[in-house]
Amino acid sequence: MRKALAAAAAATLAVVLAAGAMAMVRDNTMGMGAVTKTLRPTFHGYYDGHKDTYLSTDVSSKAQAKMMQVNFSAQIGKVKGLPEIYLVEGRGAAGQLAVFGSEPGEADYSPLWQETLLHWKAGATPTLITSDNQINKIEKTGKLSESDPHVVLNCPIVKVG
Repeated sequence: MRKALAAAAAATLAVVLAAGAMAMVRDNTMGMGAVTKTLRPTFHGYYDGHKDTYLSTDVSSKAQAKMMQVNFSAQIGKVKGLPEIYLVEGRGAAGQLAVFGSEPGEADYSPLWQETLLHWKAGATPTLITSDNQINKIEKTGKLSESDPHVVLNCPIVKVG
């Protein structure tokens, strides 16, 4: 009798858990609650010659968080081994956007980025930079330098191309 009661209880629990899992799959929220839409500013950046769309939500620098009106997170600044997001500081070519070192679908993609600042050297004519490979080539000519401000950005790419 006890074995039959335990088996029935286990079967009932399994049905309840399966129904709950199916409900989460059916409403596509995975238990996170009701889906709503919100308006957030998006930005565009280059990856390998095409434009991707991204959000900027958090940064590990208090000053940048205040300036960009996003969340400050000291914790993300401790993450290492991230792909780079390149930002031209100072003079830049018309239409210059951020340049990503990866994107969704790449093995090293992460929504967290190590910020790298690019600087055109005196006498160099800025050209539009659209890929990290292009950055490496220009740096070898001595016309472009980079610096690491030790800042991590949370900028998930939400649309490729």
